[in-house]
Amino acid sequence: MAEQCHLGAPGGGSICQCIQIVFYTVHMAVRIENHRLIEARQAVQRLILSHLRLVISIARGFLGYGLPYADLIQEGNIGLMKAIRHYDPDRGARLMTFAVHWIRSEIQEYIIRNWRIVKLATTKNQRKLFFNLRQMKEDPQTALTNSQAEHIALALDVKPKEVLEMEERLYGQETSLDTPSNADDDSDNAFTPSDWLTRESDEPEAILEEKEHQRLEGEGLQMALRSLDERSRRIITARYLNLDKEGNSKAVTLQELANEFGVSAERIRQIEKLAIQKMRQTLEQAHYSE
Repeated sequence: MAEQCHLGAPGGGSICQCIQIVFYTVHMAVRIENHRLIEARQAVQRLILSHLRLVISIARGFLGYGLPYADLIQEGNIGLMKAIRHYDPDRGARLMTFAVHWIRSEIQEYIIRNWRIVKLATTKNQRKLFFNLRQMKEDPQTALTNSQAEHIALALDVKPKEVLEMEERLYGQETSLDTPSNADDDSDNAFTPSDWLTRESDEPEAILEEKEHQRLEGEGLQMALRSLDERSRRIITARYLNLDKEGNSKAVTLQELANEFGVSAERIRQIEKLAIQKMRQTLEQAHYSE
């Protein structure tokens, strides 16, 4: 390598000098880029601080929703940062004018997510009603009439049905699924709304147990049927396991089986009774009985 450093290079310089120039150029480019990033971050920080009063002013307008003022300001700052990221000064709009939409949008989204446990507004029309319906109601203590709902729907360009649905959502009370229906009943046997929604048979353990029980019953039935002779198996299958074209259970009559085997209906009944006894004995011996 030492020998290569003294070899001539195009332009009259050595290879070592060329390498040093390349390294120096790259190093300076990295330093310039880092300096630009630092300046960009500082510029963004100055923009955020200089527009903080705008965020505070917009957040103050949403205090009526019962959420912490500091949280509203914090969400507004997030919207301001998004606005700065998307801002294009070449379009001729002021940053303050451009940022208002982003700040309001971020605060509104935060309110919708946190105002209730269940999100009330998911569509554009629902969001519009959520933030305007209370101000447009003539009397907040009374329910809207159909004519009032139509008037609000016309003003907001939504359907009257959507207005009435949002009113019900806004003024309806939340009910805990775990709170007893009788507030004075604190006993362990108190009934809660969640009891309406669940059944013991729907629990995972019960479902698995039922599937296992059905599997064992199916295996036991097949084993018990195999223990019968062909005629007895045919009679049991026709009497208890026969299905019609629609898949519903339909037992073959004793007389129909009597005609099929050329015996009396009473004889078919006797064979059926003996077959059931033999199947029961087979299951008991195989420990399938409960």
